[in-house]
Amino acid sequence: MPAAMDVSAMKNLADTHHARAVRPLGTHDVAGHLVKAYGIEAPGREVEGADAALAIAEAHLATAGLRGSLGVAVLLVHAGGDGDYVLVHTWIEGDMSDLAVFVGPVGEPEGLRPGRQGLAPCVWEAAVFAYERDAWVRHVLDGDGEIGERLAAWSADVLEGEVR
Repeated sequence: MPAAMDVSAMKNLADTHHARAVRPLGTHDVAGHLVKAYGIEAPGREVEGADAALAIAEAHLATAGLRGSLGVAVLLVHAGGDGDYVLVHTWIEGDMSDLAVFVGPVGEPEGLRPGRQGLAPCVWEAAVFAYERDAWVRHVLDGDGEIGERLAAWSADVLEGEVR
């Protein structure tokens, strides 16, 4: 195996990996964007509303036009095992997306700050984004009807249950 490979750390991750609950938190108009929100909950944790996350998303999305925003985003509110996370994923021009990750201590929404450069979604967040990528393609890009009808279909298509 390559020298940089941390087999012990990978084994520990595999041994402690578990499912996390995902539930929809509604679709919202935030800074002129259609935003589909989700809560992700580690065992023993609960997302108690999305107000703080929506405020963070509003501040981020207020300048999203500068990054090529199409006006549609997905918001993840993650009550993690080691802290709280808010992710704002915005569909932008050229079949691309923009991602902002905010991190903070458990139960302190006022402490959420932009994550370090290069920080990417964890395995549970990536599962929700994979579902949302497929829903975006299925309903909006490859869908039938007017764009408003396609967006309504996308808004109604939500993930709920456990992800691994």
